Amino acid sequence: MIYLDNNATTPLDPAVSEKMSLFLKEHFGNPSSLYPIGRDAKEIINQAREVIAKTLGATRTEIIFTGSGTEADNFAIRGVLDAFPEKKEFITSAIEHPAVIQTANYLEKKGIKVTYVPVDRYGTIDLDYLKDAITPQTALISIMLANNEVGTIQPIETVSKIAKERGILFHTDAVQGFGKMDVNVNKLGVDMLSISAHKIYGPKGIGALYIRKGTNICPLIYGGHQEREKRAGTENTIGIVGFGEAARAIQEKGNKDKKRIEGLAEQLKNGIEEKIPKVKFNGQKSKRIKGTLNFAFLGLEAEAVLLSLATKGIFVSTGSACSEDSEDVSHVLNAIGLKPEVARSCIRMSLGRFSTDEDIKVVLQELPEIVEKLREISTFDIDED
Repeated sequence: MIYLDNNATTPLDPAVSEKMSLFLKEHFGNPSSLYPIGRDAKEIINQAREVIAKTLGATRTEIIFTGSGTEADNFAIRGVLDAFPEKKEFITSAIEHPAVIQTANYLEKKGIKVTYVPVDRYGTIDLDYLKDAITPQTALISIMLANNEVGTIQPIETVSKIAKERGILFHTDAVQGFGKMDVNVNKLGVDMLSISAHKIYGPKGIGALYIRKGTNICPLIYGGHQEREKRAGTENTIGIVGFGEAARAIQEKGNKDKKRIEGLAEQLKNGIEEKIPKVKFNGQKSKRIKGTLNFAFLGLEAEAVLLSLATKGIFVSTGSACSEDSEDVSHVLNAIGLKPEVARSCIRMSLGRFSTDEDIKVVLQELPEIVEKLREISTFDIDED
């Protein structure tokens, strides 16, 4: 198997699996219980919280565990708007993850005015448009750190300054950036930041929201007193253990991973552009997560390329895993100005910690032949203009 869909999810790191297995056998206590096995579980959670906080440059009390990155996004957005009911406006971008886009759609039905900041052909937001969209009624701005489909990195530090100058809270969805680039909440200047374990070789079903101390936000889930009364429900101890171990690995080998992955991705990008005609690369050339590659194979349907690669044991995607079943054109590719027929020809390849030189060699051997054969039977125009 050659797995090139790490933006959808990553394999569980063996070190994470080993740590989780150990705690699964020995620590079953409810963290809210006052007797020893409950206190032990609570301490385990706090140790993981400390590691994750350190990785982000935050303090332990600023990390709230959630059930996913999606929940963290919902918590940040809906929690702030609930905290400021007198304010009826929310600003986000046109290329956010469905977790933010669908939340924005929900808010519009509730009478909130949502402004979707457009992007250029590389996927970078229009800062002037964002500035002009801000009014006294704006409660929150939410702009993703790095796009999950084309990898473009947004000017988060600049947006943070704009938000701060206008007295507006700012949230960033850092799910795709965390573990692939330096993510420091103080350097970025954000008030809230979402992350997820399964994007950094940890388990699924566990995420976290960084909430800067003093930020006014209402809980999304009510019940018990867990998570400093910000997120009720018995903690997913085993998932938190895995998240903490995955974050520890970022501290230990994140820079080494990044350098190696970027080198492999560059080999793959150059090879595809050299070996396959009529290929269009989507996204920024430099300001992007370089392990993310998005190509339009003009004249083809992306699904045909994906399925053909799968028969060879090579797994890629056509975009966000959270919208993969949709027949609509990707809202991200639409926002950067691709014609529908071009957008439907796009494949995303995302490399990770376990990608190898051999993987790249095999892909560059198999993909050109697949594209050539599919184009022989295609009835689509291969001209992008």
